[in-house]
Amino acid sequence: MLRVLLLTLSVVAIVHAELCKPDAQNAFKVRLSIKTALGDNAYAWDANEEYLFKAMVAFAMRRYSSKSTTQISNVLVCNVTDRVSFWFVVTDSSKNLTTVPESEVEAAIRMNRNRINNAFLLSDQTLQFLKITSTLSPPVEPSTPIWLIVFGVVLCLIVAGILFLVVAGIQQRKKKNKDSTERENLEEKSEEIVTVENGIPCETLDLKAGHINGVFAADDERFTSL
Repeated sequence: MLRVLLLTLSVVAIVHAELCKPDAQNAFKVRLSIKTALGDNAYAWDANEEYLFKAMVAFAMRRYSSKSTTQISNVLVCNVTDRVSFWFVVTDSSKNLTTVPESEVEAAIRMNRNRINNAFLLSDQTLQFLKITSTLSPPVEPSTPIWLIVFGVVLCLIVAGILFLVVAGIQQRKKKNKDSTERENLEEKSEEIVTVENGIPCETLDLKAGHINGVFAADDERFTSL
């Protein structure tokens, strides 16, 4: 009896070895970058982590199809490397000598990708199923509505334009006041200039207030008294 049991186990092992090997039908390669993802907190890949991986794949298969009865023993892992890469297949729970089609396994993995990633504290970039494309994250909607952002930009441009006009008006007014002051100063200086005619200095005539000639003023007073 024992001999029959050992023979059966050896046959199953040989069959499983044929089912799970690089580039075998319905086989997937997995690559993990634990050190890259976790740095000093990286954990070692051992038999316990491998058991967890098998459990997560079995969970994904059962969750994908309510009819699935996949067990951990149906997930075969082989060709494990020190840099943490390996191949795996999922065998049919009813026959156990054939593998589940690649399309079904891929659909189950994609459906439960986040759960598998979280179990190993990894992401799509550090836990790679090489035949399965990364799941796309839902588009991130901005917290502020687009129309409000556009309105804010337009309002800022309007305020900036008003400020520019106000500052330009103030500067122009200051410039006009400065030019007017300089012009008045020049006029005052020109009135105070003493001109020289025939070698005799003469006062310039004050066009605004006028200037009274003393000689004629005296004559006027004399004739007036007569």
